[in-house]
Order: sequence, then C-alpha cells, then structure tokens
Amino acid sequence: MAISNATQPAVVTTAEATTDKGAMAMVTTLFFMWGFLTCLNDILIPHLKSIFDLNYAQIMLVQFSFFSAYAVFSFPSGKIIDWLGYKRAMVIGLCTMGLGALLFVPAASLPSYPLFLTALIILAAGMTILQTSANPYVAVLGPARTAASRLNLTQAFNSLGTFIAPWVGSTLIIGAVAAPVAVEVLRKMAAPELQAYRVSQAASVKGPYIGFALVLFLIAVVIGFYKLPTIPSAQSHGEKGTSYFDLIHHPHLIFGALGIFTYVGAEVAIGSFLVNYLNHPQIGNLTLTKAAYMLSYYWGGAMVGRFVGSALLQKIPTGKMLAFNAAIACILVITSMLTFGHVAMWTILLIGLFNSIMFPSIFTLSIDGLGPLTGKGSAVLVAAIVGGAIIPELQGLMADRVGIHHAFILPALCYMYIVFFALKGSKHDTEMVIKAEA
Repeated sequence: MAISNATQPAVVTTAEATTDKGAMAMVTTLFFMWGFLTCLNDILIPHLKSIFDLNYAQIMLVQFSFFSAYAVFSFPSGKIIDWLGYKRAMVIGLCTMGLGALLFVPAASLPSYPLFLTALIILAAGMTILQTSANPYVAVLGPARTAASRLNLTQAFNSLGTFIAPWVGSTLIIGAVAAPVAVEVLRKMAAPELQAYRVSQAASVKGPYIGFALVLFLIAVVIGFYKLPTIPSAQSHGEKGTSYFDLIHHPHLIFGALGIFTYVGAEVAIGSFLVNYLNHPQIGNLTLTKAAYMLSYYWGGAMVGRFVGSALLQKIPTGKMLAFNAAIACILVITSMLTFGHVAMWTILLIGLFNSIMFPSIFTLSIDGLGPLTGKGSAVLVAAIVGGAIIPELQGLMADRVGIHHAFILPALCYMYIVFFALKGSKHDTEMVIKAEA
C-alpha cells in the first residue's frame, strides 16, 4: 500500500486514480459512530464520578480502560484483517462494539464500576478493529496526493459524531436523572439508601446504550451486504517477507507513533476534564448539565476545522499546517492555565478547532514512504492511541495533587512535541535525498 506525502505529487501504482465516493460514504459512517461513542466517555466521567464517589485518578480509569484496548487489540486486529479482509473485519468490529454497548445494561443494574470498565474495554476492542482497517483503507481509496485530505474529510464526520454526542449524552444520561447529591451527603448515606441512589442514577445509561447497540448491529448488516471495492494493496496487513522489525529503518514512523500517542493523549485529557473544569467555581461555575453541553463547542470546533482543513491541505503542506495548529493549541492551553473565568473557559474550548487536522496529518506523514510496510505501520500508529489511556490518567494524578487548573501543563507539553514532529521528526530518507540532490 503505497502512500506518498500528501503535500507532494508522486507516481503511485497501487492507489486508485479517482476516489470511490460510494465506498467513502459507507466507511465514513464508521468514523461518525466511533467518534460519537468515544465522546460519550466525557459524559460518563462526571456521571460515574458522582455515582461512585471517585477521585480524578480513579475516574480516569474510564479513559485508561477504553484507550488501553487500542494497545492490546491493534495487532490482533491486523491478524483479523489478514485472515478475513477489511470488509469482514469492519463487520466484526461493529458487532463487538454492539456487545460492549449492551453490557452497560447489567453494569447499570448492579451498579458496578468494574463492569462499566469491562463494557468500555469491549466497546473499544471493536473500535480498534474499525480504526486499524478504516484509516489505511481510506488513505488508498483515491489518489495518494490527497490522502491527508480524504482522512481529514472522514475525520470531520468523526467530529460530527463528537459534536452531537454531548447534546445526546447530557440530555439522555445526565439530564435524565435528578441532580447528584453533594459528596458530604453521599458519604453519610446508609448502605441500602446508597445502593438505591446509585441504581436510580446509573439507570439513565440503559436506554441510550441499548439504542446505540441496535444501531451498531444495523450498520454491521448494511456493511455486510454492501459491495466495498477490493483494493489489492489494502487487502493485506503487510506483504509476505516483511516484519515489524523492518519499521526500525523508518524513524519518521517511530516519531509519528509518539506523535499519535501525545496528540490523542492531549485531546482526550482535555475533553475528559472539561465538564469538571467548567463546573469549577473559578472557571465557568456551570452546572454539570450545562458544562456537558459546552463540550459541543470543543468537539464542534474540531468538526469545523476538519472540514476547512480538508480543503486547505490540498494547497498547504501538511507538516507546516500541523506545526501551526499544534503551536496555537499549546499557547491556548497555557493561556487557560494562567487565567480564570471566561478567558480560561473559552481558550480551552477553542483548542478543539486546532486539534482538528492533527490525527490524520500525523497519520499520513507517518506512513508516507513505507510501501509494503504500510499496513504494519498503521497497526503501530493505532496502538499508539493508548496515549488516550496514559496521559489522562497521569493528568488525573496531577489534578488530585496540584488541582485541575494546573494539571493542564501535560497537554501543553504534548503539543510541543507535535510541533517538533511536524517540522523535524516527520522527515524521512526520501525527502532528505531530494533535498541533497537539490
């Protein structure tokens, strides 16, 4: 699967000359669904935090469990794609996600925080299969020079899912129950009273997640009957005779994996803390329900940015645009940390706009020039999404010690690294030879 730099025209024999729009539309629904369900974690975090009386480190186990699945299941996902092909792998991924969504029902009935985490792991396992297959599949579904543009377009619909999710989640999950009682009151409740309270609060997740499961199973059926085009270069996770050790000779892929790790970690950490951050008296002083609605500005900014970015990346070099966006995101995080009130609130929300093009841009820059190793490189990049598990957990530990306001230094450092990757780490041998000859 040959992918060239999205900013430079190149002769590519394995990519499609024109984009298959029907296949793009079908695969784009997958991006929408996993964006929607991933963003719902940001709604679950404050909801479960109040139900089970958890500190920040404990509640960040939601994201730790969810995103750790990417590290655990990304390489097995590649094997599934090798054995069954991309289409069947997508169907398996959707059905696995549906099973995870259904497990929210017993988790809420007990209610059990470990069972909630188990359901999230299974949901994320299915999502890992989709990401491992859909990202490289979209990249080769048309001309190589517009690979970053296509991925940004599909990621824009991913962001459409994240934009809608806060409204759905805040209405159906947080808004469907009475306001949570104060921690002091919760800790004084007798065991039977506490159990009844938790059951009533947790019940709000049942209906929505049953509905999500049914939608996932329906999409699986549609994908199963739809005739997706067979792209020979995308049918194998890696050609025979190659191994993951061969990736060592492509340092830009290694730097890119760390770029995915830091980007996803920063984006997830900010989104995970936003509701509690905006609920803070010195920041937004909003109720949990209103703060949950405000998440739409963060994820909506990413959606707008991806639609705009999809067009701009056809004219602006990917590396330069990535560096600019990461630098601005870093400045906005630091500004929010150093201020209070509306300035702190809106600068943190504005980061979503500049997050927009980062994932697909890092992805395409990282797999550029890998040739037959592209499939294996994609699996490594998907595994690096585990940053969404580790960085929010570290920020949770920091927030418990230095406060939620100053814990945002961690995402700021992540964006600094992405600037380095965009300007230096993404360069590889082919580009250096061209420069040397010039």
